[in-house]
Amino acid sequence: MNHHDPDSRVQSPRPGTPEPSSRQGRRNTQTDTQLLDDDGTISQKLEACLKHIFTKYCRPPPPVMSRKSLGLSLLAPPEGAYLTPEGLDEWARDTNGAPFTQETKDELIEFLDVTDDGGLTLKGFMQIYQLQTENDEEETWRDLSNHGFDRTLTLVSTRREEDTEDCSIAEPKPIHPTDNTASCTC
Repeated sequence: MNHHDPDSRVQSPRPGTPEPSSRQGRRNTQTDTQLLDDDGTISQKLEACLKHIFTKYCRPPPPVMSRKSLGLSLLAPPEGAYLTPEGLDEWARDTNGAPFTQETKDELIEFLDVTDDGGLTLKGFMQIYQLQTENDEEETWRDLSNHGFDRTLTLVSTRREEDTEDCSIAEPKPIHPTDNTASCTC
């Protein structure tokens, strides 16, 4: 027969459980990488991540941007690169699930660094993340995660890249008698 002694202290059967003051669900002891440096500006690691993200949507595209270059190595934009309205919409969709409203686009053009034609420059893109990170660091972490970066700012993968890889090896759908094209099962 077991007797429970209320005065005895037994070590938790789950020693990996975080203390109440720590972030729940985080069992590793590694701390997050800093997004902003001691001066409050974008850290070098975050800047490299943002350049990679910007490069996926910019014009002109980098000289060689094959599927392999979209792997797990970081991209860098060519000199003078910018986001067209279409590139901006694609980036917003991939980041937040929807393109920006025209009002938001107008504000970006008014307050951030843009080309003479209104294309968002890399400097303007960095300005977005400088402001966002100062105001809501977790939102920046969510954006980075959506683009395949973990909490150490390491590119691990993105759903989009995984879908692309899956698509390249998927069996084509059978051609429907009324359809003259085969399509990927993705």
